[in-house]
Amino acid sequence: MSTDQIITLHGERELVQRAGHLFVASHEEFLVAATDLMTFSAGVNAAFREGKRPHVVPGLTLRKLYSRRALADPESLRRLRRIAASGIEVRISDGPIAREAIVIDRRTAILAGAPVRGVRAYTVVQAPDVVDGVRSLFRATWETATGLADCTAPPPPLDDRSRQILRALAAGHTDETGARLLGVSLRTYRRGVADLMTTLGAGSRFQAGLLAQGLLADEELSPSAPR
Repeated sequence: MSTDQIITLHGERELVQRAGHLFVASHEEFLVAATDLMTFSAGVNAAFREGKRPHVVPGLTLRKLYSRRALADPESLRRLRRIAASGIEVRISDGPIAREAIVIDRRTAILAGAPVRGVRAYTVVQAPDVVDGVRSLFRATWETATGLADCTAPPPPLDDRSRQILRALAAGHTDETGARLLGVSLRTYRRGVADLMTTLGAGSRFQAGLLAQGLLADEELSPSAPR
């Protein structure tokens, strides 16, 4: 793979500055796969605004695929409904999103890395084999995902044990420490973590820890949260 087929950009501002023209020029297919609404939303919206072009244009297939994390709060659900109402196809995957990515016109893939001190790295790839692989992964997940209209219920409330595991993940504890704090076996703790990762739509322990911090913060702000 030649170096001109892959570049790495840091943060959404650089993504828009150097790759925003690819978003605006899309005319066949624009595919987005993301854990929640935060990964690409600001960058994509900014690119379309700067290019003075609406998101949906005649002949363009525009699909957005999210994990169930995108249904975690009422505001996100309202945003998803507005997206679907604009003519964009939206589906929800019950499992984690294996790779957060955008695929444009079958020629370009933009892969999102995990946040580092609040900043994501975006890898822009135009190598045909890689783009085809990312697109195939998207299509396979899309085919088994659920349409938004049939999947608007938020995840079930977490029990006390799940909240304890969330706190351990948010604190960055090792599995051994988490199991000791909860008073359970290491195997039981790891099974609980795996179940939570599925519920949260997290693809890694790191991502699950970030999502746990957000969920716990939401619970602290909620007047109905258990004390």
